[in-house]
Amino acid sequence: VVYAVLAVVIGLSLAPALWLLASWLPWALTQGELLAWPLVGIGFGLAFFVAGFALLLVVPLFNWLLPTRVQPYHGAYYSIAAVPWFLHNALFYMARYTFLPYVTLTPFGPWFLVAMGMKIGKRAFINTEFISDPCLITLGDDVVIGGSTHLFAHFGGGGHLVIEPIVIESRATIGQKSTVMGDVHIGAGAKVLPHSVLLPGSRVGAGETWAGVPARPIAASEMEHVRQDIHGMTCDGK
Repeated sequence: VVYAVLAVVIGLSLAPALWLLASWLPWALTQGELLAWPLVGIGFGLAFFVAGFALLLVVPLFNWLLPTRVQPYHGAYYSIAAVPWFLHNALFYMARYTFLPYVTLTPFGPWFLVAMGMKIGKRAFINTEFISDPCLITLGDDVVIGGSTHLFAHFGGGGHLVIEPIVIESRATIGQKSTVMGDVHIGAGAKVLPHSVLLPGSRVGAGETWAGVPARPIAASEMEHVRQDIHGMTCDGK
């Protein structure tokens, strides 16, 4: 059933691109040897972006039409209760693994995430497409999500699937390539340093700094030592 749904999503997204090619290619092929093939290539390039933007519209539409209202869940991976989660992510991944990287840093990226149910505050900056379960993720105002950060509101444990929300409050900063798992709450103004992993159940207090694998609180005195070490380094690393 999921494959059938995705086939329809792909087909509807391709339709305007195919219409463009049907009009473009006959014209391009009449432009002589030197221009015809470059114009054909440009036509396929344009069709790719037309299909991509169409996908950003079709996927949220199907997410709204189908039973994808994901709720917190603890239970078996394969169950009726987990179907909304499967459908929601199956649809979202159609864009995540194809066209979302092309629009992540444009206004179209946050728009698509909001259309998929993600709650995003004002001036939030999201520099990653490595997201799952967008409908269970909340970002406050002025949040910064660093490049290649992984946000996913689920995890497996003890043979069961666990789905729990992620909440990142205003002005929090998540360093690049960090991992934030389900059932994590990050307070206002907090900082998560790059490459850190916030395990399920982590509660980062307002203004705190966390780092490491798994992430832990970093005291202000420790951070000051780090800053001094960095500023004290010479060009030869000493």
